[in-house]
Amino acid sequence: MRDLDLTTLRLFVAVCETQNMARAGEQEHIVASAISKRLAQLEETVGATLLERQRRGVTPTPAGEIVLTHARAMLAAADRVARDMEDYGSGIRGQVRLLATVSSMAESLPDDIAAFLQMPGHQDVGITIEESLSIDVVRSLREGSAPLAICWDAADLEGFQTRPYRADRLAAIVSNSHPLAQAISCDFAQTLDYNHIGMPAQTAVQTMLNRHAAILGRRINYRAVVSTFDAALRCVRADLGLAIIPSEIAAPVAQALDIRAVPLRNDWAQRRFAICSRDFDALSPAAKLLVDFLQARATDHQ
Repeated sequence: MRDLDLTTLRLFVAVCETQNMARAGEQEHIVASAISKRLAQLEETVGATLLERQRRGVTPTPAGEIVLTHARAMLAAADRVARDMEDYGSGIRGQVRLLATVSSMAESLPDDIAAFLQMPGHQDVGITIEESLSIDVVRSLREGSAPLAICWDAADLEGFQTRPYRADRLAAIVSNSHPLAQAISCDFAQTLDYNHIGMPAQTAVQTMLNRHAAILGRRINYRAVVSTFDAALRCVRADLGLAIIPSEIAAPVAQALDIRAVPLRNDWAQRRFAICSRDFDALSPAAKLLVDFLQARATDHQ
């Protein structure tokens, strides 16, 4: 197979997204006939039909969907190279890309990154943080598309090098009028008697909660499923149900929202995060500095 041309891949993505060669041409400032020629060459290169012509436009074939996924990843990587070189030219001598789970971003990681950047000698370091689900963080590390990540240590980290980061504890977040509001702590089994506010099923916490409910021979009764911690807390405030999320996320806003965090006393409710890499020794000097700082910061707050 001949080398794939990024320009052609960009045009292919544009056609798939607009479902129309003429509109893609307007978007990319190129005539539709030129796009058609490039895409015909792309199909010849990969040895498969990539687009299906329909009355209302074009859509990717199954083979086209595969190429589309890889094309987006290749274009994103190329864009990151361009951004990193722009940063280098503007005086940033170290650029670190860090993947982080939703929970770590909602808790202490942004403050820790800010503290790192404020230290003398770190002014020439740039850090890009990308938030993602645990499963996607692990996949990116395994594929080599990301050098460094913060992830829950219960994830599948086999084959990675890890260092300890911070910890949190899951809690039942309830309104002040909820029957569990006066409890000092509670068992997860007790929460199953009440309506829950859930997060998307693919999140690590939700997967774990559903598994533990199944072990108990119970199921979680969801009143609502939301995509952010903020939405979950507002549903709790409205007394739609309880939410099981890290107490560290709810604590700063508990008084303002008139809610309470009741820690779960189950052993598995204590979670630990890890700094992960395929090879810490292979990281850039700036990334190594960041890893050492985050590990020390976590130790200071134990």
